[in-house]
Amino acid sequence: MKKLIIVLTISALAYSTSFSQDTFSIVALDSLTGEVGSAGASCVDLFQVGLPNDDFLGQLVPEVGAINTQAWYIPANQTNATDQMILGQTPDQIIEWLIANDVGGQPQLRQYGIVGFVNGLPETAAHTGSATDDYKGHILGPNYSIQGNILLGQQVLDSMEARFLNEDGDLACKLMAALQGANMVGADSRCATNGTSSLFAFVKVAQPTDIFGSPSFVQSVRTHNGAGIEPIDSLQTKFNLVHSCDPTGLDEYAELNRNITIYPNPTQDFLNIRCSSELEGVCRYTIIQMDGSIVLKGDFIGSESIDISEFNAGPYIVRIENSNKVYSKRVIIE
Repeated sequence: MKKLIIVLTISALAYSTSFSQDTFSIVALDSLTGEVGSAGASCVDLFQVGLPNDDFLGQLVPEVGAINTQAWYIPANQTNATDQMILGQTPDQIIEWLIANDVGGQPQLRQYGIVGFVNGLPETAAHTGSATDDYKGHILGPNYSIQGNILLGQQVLDSMEARFLNEDGDLACKLMAALQGANMVGADSRCATNGTSSLFAFVKVAQPTDIFGSPSFVQSVRTHNGAGIEPIDSLQTKFNLVHSCDPTGLDEYAELNRNITIYPNPTQDFLNIRCSSELEGVCRYTIIQMDGSIVLKGDFIGSESIDISEFNAGPYIVRIENSNKVYSKRVIIE
């Protein structure tokens, strides 16, 4: 039986089994590159909480999805959401399951946003619990979900959306731009007295070839309560040192993407790869398991049919190289 493969993103922020952590956040995917990512911020002093990282609320599954969970965060809810994603549930189904099976029995306190590929097309869904702290709300777009609670107001979410849509760079740039949209004093209203939007912020993106748990792009900042340091500005400084938002390189990727076909997906017996006539010379393929190990590689010109009937069932990455360009696609072998 063929499984429904989706990219899912559940978005929101909060940490603690005993106190509320509220925030503003965004999750999104890029249909062209297969990237998934999340970004967010909150007025919680993580130095006092003692967490080892600042992006714990974002969980990325390369080319499958990203999960953030916010408002009275319980880690088990995030884990359960990931399990449902792996089972192939649609965004709406994930939301319904989370509400019906909330670990704390209080789904009215939670906030989620989901974006996923369903049959190759992005779908979105969200949940803002009735008992989350005001101001609360969410915005759904075709490939993104933006949400927050204990906010200054709707303008925080609207500004995040506008900056995300107006940014011409790649997914990381668009997520960073969305955070800048919330760069206003008291965006998380608890931080108004600190003179900042929040106390910590992060952005992270997983490429299709990344291994689960090791996204290739992660940047974050945490600040002390009372320091008066804007974490989004500090994050932007770190971001600019390691990543360019010049969009000129996207056209080259799009050209390669249009000229390579990998089918069927999912598949059971054979995997077909075709490089169009516009790609001159040899195309090289590499089939990689999700743990990073290479199971097969080869060269071809034009097209190739690969017998994968003896492969173990599961997700794989197919990487195609031609003229120093690389294209990657996630495929499912059943």
